[in-house]
Amino acid sequence: MSESIHFYEPRNGHRLPHDPFNSIIGPRPIGWISSQNNAGALNLAPYSFFNAFNYTPPIIGFASIGYKDTLRNIEEFAWNLVTRPLAEAMNQTCANVAPEVSEFELAGLTPLASSLIKVPRVSESAVSFECRCTQIIQLQGISGEKVPTWLVLGEVVAVHIAKAMLKNGIYDTASAGHILRGGGPADY
Repeated sequence: MSESIHFYEPRNGHRLPHDPFNSIIGPRPIGWISSQNNAGALNLAPYSFFNAFNYTPPIIGFASIGYKDTLRNIEEFAWNLVTRPLAEAMNQTCANVAPEVSEFELAGLTPLASSLIKVPRVSESAVSFECRCTQIIQLQGISGEKVPTWLVLGEVVAVHIAKAMLKNGIYDTASAGHILRGGGPADY
């Protein structure tokens, strides 16, 4: 092996101060997933393992590491873009709280009725996708052993974009101020 290449097998550890996998697969946009349980309690959680997977129909997905409230509520959900002005609120929604505690209230955010789904979106977010869950896949390693991570895929059935984010009819990613997970510890 070349001396100029750091090689490792993930199953044996990376031998570095921070796992480089998260940094290499980045930046990734951070978005809030808003969901609602059968009793009507709202949940709002940030996810950085998120991406788009298909154009037509538009399908997005995120990975839930651990079986959390979001996963239990996921029949319908809204993906809400986190931007720089919302960074502190995003951090507040990371709190480990009971299912009946609304992260909307905890972070001082406003639930806004969606158009096609029952789950509200984040009023303060410049972009929201209303989604209906299409698949939930528990991930597994090459050995076939299941890991405690679930990939949630959902079809986007409605899109909300603040008009200020559109320049001549084109979404202006650069000025939107997306918060992106850079990969390092607290690297946004």
